[in-house]
Amino acid sequence: MRFVAGCAKHRCMKARILITLKNGVLDPQGKATEQVLAGLGFGGINDVRQGKYIELDLAENNPTNALNAVRAMCEKLLANTVIENYEIDLDE
Repeated sequence: MRFVAGCAKHRCMKARILITLKNGVLDPQGKATEQVLAGLGFGGINDVRQGKYIELDLAENNPTNALNAVRAMCEKLLANTVIENYEIDLDE
């Protein structure tokens, strides 16, 4: 599979990946953000959890192949599956 910078000339798919910490995993970044928001006067926030959002333009027009490739990318590099969950959304 190859990646292209723009899809205007190529038929490709866009993958959107949301990576979040699993429940029960401490989130020091989220806790720091929560404290700063409270310090800035934003009340009523019970918890903040931070994650990652990744977009990929894939040179693939078969949704099954694209999904399988993105899953493999998440499992091997993009997500630490010991402590993180990921969700994949594909657009043609």
